[in-house]
Amino acid sequence: MRIAIVTDAWAPQVNGVVRTLQSVTAELRTMGHELCIIAPDRYASIPCPTYPEIRLALPGPGKVGRTLAAFRPDAVHIATEGPLGLLARRWCLAQRLPFTTAYHTQFPDYVAARIRAVSPEFVWRYVRWFHAPSVAILASTPSVAATLAAHDLPQSRHWGRGVDTALFRADGPRDALVAGLPGPVQLYAGRVAVEKNIAAFLATDTPGSKVVVGDGPARANLAAEYPDVHFLGAKFGEDLAAIYRAADVFVFPSRTDTFGLVMIEALACGTPVAALPVQGPVDVLSPEVGVMDESLGKAIAQALTLDRETCATYGQGFSWLASAEQFLAALAPIDRGLKAAA
Repeated sequence: MRIAIVTDAWAPQVNGVVRTLQSVTAELRTMGHELCIIAPDRYASIPCPTYPEIRLALPGPGKVGRTLAAFRPDAVHIATEGPLGLLARRWCLAQRLPFTTAYHTQFPDYVAARIRAVSPEFVWRYVRWFHAPSVAILASTPSVAATLAAHDLPQSRHWGRGVDTALFRADGPRDALVAGLPGPVQLYAGRVAVEKNIAAFLATDTPGSKVVVGDGPARANLAAEYPDVHFLGAKFGEDLAAIYRAADVFVFPSRTDTFGLVMIEALACGTPVAALPVQGPVDVLSPEVGVMDESLGKAIAQALTLDRETCATYGQGFSWLASAEQFLAALAPIDRGLKAAA
């Protein structure tokens, strides 16, 4: 198939959306599909308000539509609700061509966390408008699907996540710096931003060492407020895997993630997870590999008792190939007669 994927989240951004799209597109290309990725790296861009690390694309009038028309896709997937997603949505509707979308992040909660005057319900009006014409909204978990249905968006299709099992595995080297810290070592990895609720983890009164891997707009303030915490910055590939292995527990404090890709990466490396009992963890974790409690301190203490081999086996069960196959099954093929007319 010729598949067009339109996304406002792409490299050099570092987040779960980008990692998911990059992993799935790699699988799709291996299967022999031809892809057209329309992402911010094609256009001039400006920093996103309150989050300058994210760039908002500013394509010229008609550029996105012309790119899609020239590619003549067999299916169009719109991954995000940003400027590029809006332009692709408008083109598909104007051409009367079907398309799919995805609900990767709790967009209403993210906006409310950054702009206190804006209520999540107000943002949900935009989300409903954006996704309503989609043939299918790809959702990572049953909880996400239920949330969409509760907001009058019932057309969700399951699209799970995977792990690079060759990279994230339990039998590789452990990071010497992290392994040498006073234990137990408690790790957070991901974007360092207000919506990730990292302060709730750092404020826990737990013995041992706390480590934060990642970067983002909240890093400087958190580092100043918690000087005993080890902030290591962004890490990738083998370096990240070695840190996962060296940690005694992975802490996932977010209340706004739809999945939490970092949880299954940590598990695949043999590291148990402590989290809040919210969307994402409740769908991803089992009692054998993770502990969920409204008290993160209690969750951390109990997660430290879990078997690392069981965690690794569980994490290794998530496949990017299966994720790509689910993505393909959910696409809305464009009728070739309609495509010729467009």
